[in-house]
Amino acid sequence: MSIIEQATRRLEELRRAGIDVPSWAPNATEPGFGPVTGAGTATLPAGLAPQAPAARAPVAEPIELAPRTVARPTRADRAPTNARSREVQIDLRRLAAEGYLTPDDPRMGLAEELRAVKRPIIEHAQAAREAGKAGGNLIFVTSALPGEGKTYNAINLAMSIAMEVDHSVLLVDADVVRPSVMSRLGVEAELGMLDVLTKPSLDLSEVLMRTNIPKLSLLPAGRPTDQSTELLASVAMERLLADLADRYSDRIVIFDGPPLLATSESRVLAARMGQVLMVVQAQKTAQSSVARAFADVEACETVWCVLNKATSQRASAGYERYPQYRRT
Repeated sequence: MSIIEQATRRLEELRRAGIDVPSWAPNATEPGFGPVTGAGTATLPAGLAPQAPAARAPVAEPIELAPRTVARPTRADRAPTNARSREVQIDLRRLAAEGYLTPDDPRMGLAEELRAVKRPIIEHAQAAREAGKAGGNLIFVTSALPGEGKTYNAINLAMSIAMEVDHSVLLVDADVVRPSVMSRLGVEAELGMLDVLTKPSLDLSEVLMRTNIPKLSLLPAGRPTDQSTELLASVAMERLLADLADRYSDRIVIFDGPPLLATSESRVLAARMGQVLMVVQAQKTAQSSVARAFADVEACETVWCVLNKATSQRASAGYERYPQYRRT
């Protein structure tokens, strides 16, 4: 018995059993199907023979009638998507009472001083982007010694940039030895930058925080580790900085870093930044300390300086800017 006759008999048995056989199933009695000749090659009518070698005839096995379904990955099988960053509330009234700039702060003196500080920083970041230079929007705020007001200036600078029409700002607590940005803002955070560096499975969006200030986001320092210097000097940190710098074209990223003369982490970070803002406390920081701090950032292309807590007849709320300068 030929293969086609066997298949036809099987189809007839299926029909008798009440199974609906599709009308397209082959039938040996239909025109165009000749007897099987040779080793599994069907003879077709003249003029219909294919140019390519004929396909092998089906073997006499039960015909699968149900359509074959293709397994699709379930939600659990798919790669996890980036989690949406959580939103935190900053107590702006308390922040203003402690002497910080806020979007609705009526103390125009402080706001004006910060406008003078941020303008050349923003312009330099824009010029670097237009010239195709990477990282010009990464701003590292530091000082020679602890207690000179670097965190105060980093927070105020971020607040001032958040008031810009064309720019948003990300404030990073990069003082991984003694982080204080989140506590000053009244925000609780466990995971942060160091955790992203140590856990490849942790996405950056899982530790970023949106705030009630529309254009201000936060990145905590993360859980402390004894290898913080090595992590900040790693390839993973280089990739993270590139991501922070390039993810949004309008973003200015401000890092509140450790003091230069107190830790090794600060010098590692400063070497990877597009701009450095050195905070010097008036009437306190020794000239020799300032000189050593500037020597530590000698390789940085752009360094600015702000004199903090200076007093004069024009000073407002105990805050006075010092003419910034750039070193190339």
